[in-house]
Amino acid sequence: MEQKRIDTLLSYVLILLIVILAGAIGGFIGYNEAVQGDNGQMQIVNLTSNDEAIFVGIFEDVKRSMVHIESSKINISGVLHPFPINGTGSGFVIQFNDSKYIITNEHVIAGADKLRVTFFDGTVEEAKLIGSDPMTDVALLETDLPDYIKPLVIGDSDNILPGQIAIAIGNPYALDNTITLGIISGRDRTITTEGGYTLHGIIQTDAAINPGNSGGPLLNSAGEVIGINSAIIPYADGIGFAIPINTAKGVSIGIITHGKVLRPWLGVTGIDLTPTMANMSGIDFDGGVLIVDVFEGDPADSAGLHGSSSHIGAEDFELGDIIIELGGKKIRTMDELINVILEHEIGEEVELVYLRDGKEEKTTVTLTERPADR
Repeated sequence: MEQKRIDTLLSYVLILLIVILAGAIGGFIGYNEAVQGDNGQMQIVNLTSNDEAIFVGIFEDVKRSMVHIESSKINISGVLHPFPINGTGSGFVIQFNDSKYIITNEHVIAGADKLRVTFFDGTVEEAKLIGSDPMTDVALLETDLPDYIKPLVIGDSDNILPGQIAIAIGNPYALDNTITLGIISGRDRTITTEGGYTLHGIIQTDAAINPGNSGGPLLNSAGEVIGINSAIIPYADGIGFAIPINTAKGVSIGIITHGKVLRPWLGVTGIDLTPTMANMSGIDFDGGVLIVDVFEGDPADSAGLHGSSSHIGAEDFELGDIIIELGGKKIRTMDELINVILEHEIGEEVELVYLRDGKEEKTTVTLTERPADR
């Protein structure tokens, strides 16, 4: 009886060993393939997965269109001792109207007296700033390009979805041509730059974006540019941000055409309406933008819109007008208001619907060019 138990136990152990060995062999075969060479001996050939081959191919296509950007400016520390302050970043080549340019972040080149770019083959050229836009953190450069350079393919950042593959390429910590892989973590984020500008519609990704990566491309799984790597949250792993390429494209065309970005302007500052504010106004909460200030002489002022008196929480505080619709589109947040304004042209008359003292009112505003200091 005892011998029978031992035989049974040994059978189970033998079966387990066979299963483990089969799995190990299967895994080995899954990674390698044995082929017969010309000499009749077996040779082991390493295989990569289809996904790996795709990412390797994307990197090989993109790296020749990447540039390393060095910016320097003279800091006057005493009249007799000026010294340069150097900064670095990334950039890549794009094409508009048959002309090729280098696109990067505005903060990479801000205040620079001198710009140099280094190409994949080590060629170094002086670069000229065509124009920049701190409101979107986009800058455009031009320089002599090597013959092998081809512009990257521009994708459509409006069609991206959370969960899709995101590939970041750049020069972090002076490590040229570095690729990191992640996903689109979110879209339509709002962040504030070190210069105090609020950037809207930003792409969030967990693909590693580090110092020096700024200005490099964020790509989709087809190798198309969907964003420009821009910022990270310090000391937070896996949270990076990129400027949508559709935004950067519009800014670039404005810079090329006009030397600057022309934007329509309503002439208000505002905040998202909250349920508490709605209750103070005696209205049902359905979103909207509470006008905080109206700039004198600007479109909203000319149309008769009112800002809030004093500040929220003060005894004499009174709510200003609440914008709920512009140009036939529902407005629920300040981001939505900004985006809808940008859909219109300078000089265009647009119908605006707002609430005042709980009553719905309508007016027409004529949008003007946004002043440079606002």
